[in-house]
Amino acid sequence: MLKSPVPSETASAPAVNPFFSESTLPYHAPPFDKIKDSDYAPAIEEGMKNQLVEIEAIANSTETPTLANTFEAMERSGALLTRVTKVFLNLTNANTSEALQKIKSDEAPKLAAHADAIFLNAKLFARVKTVYDTRDALKLDPESRYLVERYYKTFLRGGALLSEADKETLRGFNQEEAKLTTKFADDLLAETNDGAVVIDNKADLDGLSDSDVAAAAEHAAEMKLDGKWVLALQNTTQQPAITFLTKRGVRERLYKASVSRANHGGDHDTKSTVTRLAQLRAQKAKLLGYPDHATFILDDQMAKTPG
Repeated sequence: MLKSPVPSETASAPAVNPFFSESTLPYHAPPFDKIKDSDYAPAIEEGMKNQLVEIEAIANSTETPTLANTFEAMERSGALLTRVTKVFLNLTNANTSEALQKIKSDEAPKLAAHADAIFLNAKLFARVKTVYDTRDALKLDPESRYLVERYYKTFLRGGALLSEADKETLRGFNQEEAKLTTKFADDLLAETNDGAVVIDNKADLDGLSDSDVAAAAEHAAEMKLDGKWVLALQNTTQQPAITFLTKRGVRERLYKASVSRANHGGDHDTKSTVTRLAQLRAQKAKLLGYPDHATFILDDQMAKTPG
């Protein structure tokens, strides 16, 4: 369903951008051999623009709201944005680069604003609510009924019932949260890379397998540290190598490097970012009628309540 809004094909966009046409590969797999970093931002921008045109057409329709012309139409909207964001967001989570991080930093607040433009669209929500309020009389099959109910709740959680003033406040919260969550991820990645433990003596790697020692040597070579070994940090607090290293001092170095990430001052310290995110999320939850962020999140999950 339309959880992270996403837009459709375009006739005006340059044909050289591989995202502007559907992939012909099996299962529509992305044609990575044709995709360049410079393709992402134009495709995202065009995708957002296209979807808003589609959404406005749904919202301004003079037809009586139905499952087909409202919910299914929203489901079909956003082919282009869906196509590019599926690739881009997965790639930035798995194999990012400075160029991709810059694009994500630029586009994150725009995508947040794009989502707000959909979920805070009063005319669109009125059509959603009309179908939701008459769902019993419509005798929908279980799947269709669930789709209607999920969309309705998603709109409520997106602020559809707020006053115009509160909607504007929510937009500000969402913009800032998008920027800060991107900044947090970038800072954590930088700290993870910078916190790798450099080993001068191969004997200090006692306990590791031959393949792990080779990987440490390869990592050092990539960093142009000839004759050394580097234990890269994993994106968890507990580092797997600690289980096998026999030398206490090396284990301690690795552990401290892991737990002190982004928490020792400097350009990538995340304490202020985390503090502001906590404040933002608390304010957003209260604006939407919840006592705190945990209650807001869990209300839409299996646990239902923090208790």
